[in-house]
Amino acid sequence: MKALLLTAPSTFDFTEVPDPLAGPGEVLIDVKACGICGSDIHGMDGRSGRRIPPIVMGHEAAGIISALGEGVRDWKIGDRVTFDSTEFCGECEECQRGNFNLCANRKVLGVSCGDYQRHGCFAEQVVLPTRILHRLPDSLSFEKAAFAEPVAIALHAVNLAPETFDEPAIVIGAGLIGLLVIQALKARGWKTVIAVDLDESRLALAKQLGASETFSAKQENLAAHLRSICDGDGAQVAFEVVGAAAPVDLAIRSVCKGGTVVLVGNLQPSVPMPLQEVVTRQISLKGSCACAGEYPEAIRRIEDGSIQVEPLMSASVSLGDGAEWFARLANNTEGLLKVILKP
Repeated sequence: MKALLLTAPSTFDFTEVPDPLAGPGEVLIDVKACGICGSDIHGMDGRSGRRIPPIVMGHEAAGIISALGEGVRDWKIGDRVTFDSTEFCGECEECQRGNFNLCANRKVLGVSCGDYQRHGCFAEQVVLPTRILHRLPDSLSFEKAAFAEPVAIALHAVNLAPETFDEPAIVIGAGLIGLLVIQALKARGWKTVIAVDLDESRLALAKQLGASETFSAKQENLAAHLRSICDGDGAQVAFEVVGAAAPVDLAIRSVCKGGTVVLVGNLQPSVPMPLQEVVTRQISLKGSCACAGEYPEAIRRIEDGSIQVEPLMSASVSLGDGAEWFARLANNTEGLLKVILKP
């Protein structure tokens, strides 16, 4: 089969690779759409250490079951599916608790990190265990279904926040996941969502997708201003969706005493933070890792439009053109959000 293979840092080859075969408890899926994730962009040049070549990347995907492995009973050839980006074991202590994202034996599709190599979905086909599959309604296109993974990530982050629906929530970072967090907050019942970003066009899109107010991250004394418009002491909850020093600092300084900061972004492996602010104001920091059971809601919300993904789809192109689009996303002078590759 054909696949987009990362052969060296930032170097791709659209080439033939061995056809995968479904083993016991697995299915073979013909991939119909797969989104390029920000982690793929940050990983392809070797910075993250989680895309060690050679590797077929890609984990935001949907397709059709084309073959069944031994013992598969609840699925049939022709079923339309999407699937969790985390291949969890289903047996460890965390899996038994429903914390599939914290599985002791987890592998992430399209990731190669030294501990394991797990080829992903920038290919014509992929083999997956049935425990990570989710059915798709016939009305949902494969391109939209490929958003199920990032939507589930946004919903998981919101699940970690206290349900302070009548209090403003602040979202720092209006990239793809940030825009989905904004929508997830509104869909879950938050009346007021405030968005912060450096890019004015993304702030305009945040407003279109439900943000009540938007602010440039360049604004002077922004943390003090955010606290002043959130009952004077700050917001009950802020979401940091970048993963860099300045937005983490802003998120911490924007919440009230006893407030919560949900850390979603992980662009940088470590960042400084205002420790005294956290300690003396008793702020809770919560890391949000992937998703754990939010796929069914993600699929439903994409289908019913309570979370819109079409405004976030910048292009839907052939998998064979993937190398060009990876380069465009790496430079991203065009303001691209989500690019979908189709085998």
